[in-house]
Amino acid sequence: MPTPARRTWTAIVRLLERDERVFAFLLAVVMVGGLATLGLALRPRHRIDLPSLVFWFAMYKVGILALVSVSPSARKTRVVFSGALAADLLLVFALLYLTGGGASLFYLLFFPLLAVNAYYFGPWMGFAGAIVAGLLYAAAAALAADWVGWNAVIILIGLFGLPALAVGMVANRERRARAEVERLNAELTGALTRLQGAQAELVVAERMATVGRLSLKVAHEVRNPIAAIELNAELVGDLVKERGGPDMEEAATLVTAIREQVNALDAITEEYLAFARFPRPQYDEDSVNEMVAALVEFVRPVAARQGSSVEATTDQTVPPMAIDRTLLRQAILNLVKNGLEALGRGGSLTVSTRRVDDHVEIAIRDTGPGIAPDVGKRLFEQFFTTKPQGTGLGLYISRQIIEEHGGTLRWESAPGAGTTFKALLPIKRTEDD
Repeated sequence: MPTPARRTWTAIVRLLERDERVFAFLLAVVMVGGLATLGLALRPRHRIDLPSLVFWFAMYKVGILALVSVSPSARKTRVVFSGALAADLLLVFALLYLTGGGASLFYLLFFPLLAVNAYYFGPWMGFAGAIVAGLLYAAAAALAADWVGWNAVIILIGLFGLPALAVGMVANRERRARAEVERLNAELTGALTRLQGAQAELVVAERMATVGRLSLKVAHEVRNPIAAIELNAELVGDLVKERGGPDMEEAATLVTAIREQVNALDAITEEYLAFARFPRPQYDEDSVNEMVAALVEFVRPVAARQGSSVEATTDQTVPPMAIDRTLLRQAILNLVKNGLEALGRGGSLTVSTRRVDDHVEIAIRDTGPGIAPDVGKRLFEQFFTTKPQGTGLGLYISRQIIEEHGGTLRWESAPGAGTTFKALLPIKRTEDD
């Protein structure tokens, strides 16, 4: 368990994680420390209250650190540090003037001040600051009537500027190295993320391949018994019809129920077969409008039996286009069947076509209860279903068929406001394939 002292140090390290805070902290340490150290050489005749000067200077540096911490904008930070640099240069100039001009030791404060600022602003800013510092030193010496000559000023400019130039160059090189490391780290992270995604997709693909092979085997094994049951149920139904009586009427009802369940089982088997051996589309130029109209006529009796209505609305500007009519019909039929099942008793369903630039939109709208958000997140997930006898493959197969046609399948729904599925297909001619 970390001790209070360790927690304090951890908090300090986290506070100084940003470059700007590190810069402000280092500058405060070297300047306050330098001021306090050089102040020990003051003479009584200088009449400077050193403790008060060090205290207020330290408070000023704490204020700079706080200002940088609460205003992290890079532009504002540079403005703050530029102002602080100007203030520090003027402070050193004042100390030089008040403590003897050219004979004062406070000119030594220019060294850490310029070196640390060159670390943040760069080498050329450090060298320019050295020229300004040299001129301020010369001005302080001249005002204090202790002129040292231009040779001394030029030498000091070189002594101030060369370390600042070196520190600035090293800082720039370190920043470039850090940026390169961050770039490589971002690339590595992206590559790792893509690799993990590819690995996950590979695992899913392997599982789906296994499920597909199993589905194909099971479906093949089940189809023959289903066909036999269907045939025998039909024969039994014919025998029951030939014989009259109340008992035969009940038997006819039971046979009808058996045949309905067999048909449902046959439909499930067909879905598994379609999933397991998804065929490549065979494109021929055909009419989407005619396909939609024929499909609506096909399902109209089913809708009528459950007290619902189904209508087709076609856009006559939709041209014939290259489609696999069988597969596309299956995709739209799956969506229509889902819509009818959502309607239950009553309600209406509309299948419409519309030309959108160089695409055709096929929309299936129902007035059902809508799709719950938690269900919508998994809507196209394989084997996910909310129906007791569903396979969870209908929507997945529909989307796969539409994507094989180069299109997209989208949906929109609101609880209590119905659901709309929209298949957007590009208009292609047979010769384009």
